[in-house]
Amino acid sequence: MSWLERLTPPGVSKMFSKRDTPEHLWVKCPVSGEMVFHKDLEAGMFVTPAGHHMRIGPDHRFKFTFDGEWTTLSMPEVPKDPLKFRDDKPYTSRLSAARKKTGREDVMSIGQGSVGGVPSTVLVQDFAFMGGSLGMAAGEAFITAANAAVKDRTPLIAFTAAGGARMQEGCLSLMQMPRTTLAVQDLNEAGLPYIVVLTDPTTGGVTASY
Repeated sequence: MSWLERLTPPGVSKMFSKRDTPEHLWVKCPVSGEMVFHKDLEAGMFVTPAGHHMRIGPDHRFKFTFDGEWTTLSMPEVPKDPLKFRDDKPYTSRLSAARKKTGREDVMSIGQGSVGGVPSTVLVQDFAFMGGSLGMAAGEAFITAANAAVKDRTPLIAFTAAGGARMQEGCLSLMQMPRTTLAVQDLNEAGLPYIVVLTDPTTGGVTASY
C-alpha cells in the first residue's frame, strides 16, 4: 500500500475506484493524434477536427442517412460453417467472437426509410465484422435488400466496406459474387436507382461484383 493510499479515507478511495465508464470515451485521430471526445465526434458525423473521416457502423450510418425512423429488415439464415473450416481456431469461434464484438449476426444490415423524402432501401456493410468479408450471409443479405427494393419500388443505396471474400467459406463465398451481380441486374431491369457509396476500405471481390 502506497503512502497516498494510507492517507486516503476509505470512503474517498471508493469514490474514485473503477466504475461503469463508457469504453472509447476519447478517440484518437489517426491523422493529427488529437484525442477527440466521443460525443463531439458523433456530433460531427465522425469527422475529426483534422478532417479525417472515421469508420462508421451500421447504426450510425442509418441514423445519418435516413430522415428519421427506419425499419430494419431480417435476413434468411444460412448454414453455419458447412466446410468445418479451421485455421489456428475454428471458424465458428471466429464468428462467435465477431458477433460478440459487434452485436450483429454478420456483415450486412438492411434498413428501409425515407432519404431526402424518398422511400429508400439502404444496405450497410460493417468492416468491424471480420473485415466486412463477403460470405453466404452477406450474399443473402444483398439479395434480400435488392428484392425488397424491387418489391417496394425504392432505390437501393449500398454503403460498402470490405476486404474481399471470406476465406473460411471457400468457393461458397466466391459464389456470392455472381449472385450479387445478378441482383444488381434485377434492379437495372426494374428501372430502379442503384447507388453505391464506397467507404473505407472497399477492396477485393466486392468492387468487382456490386
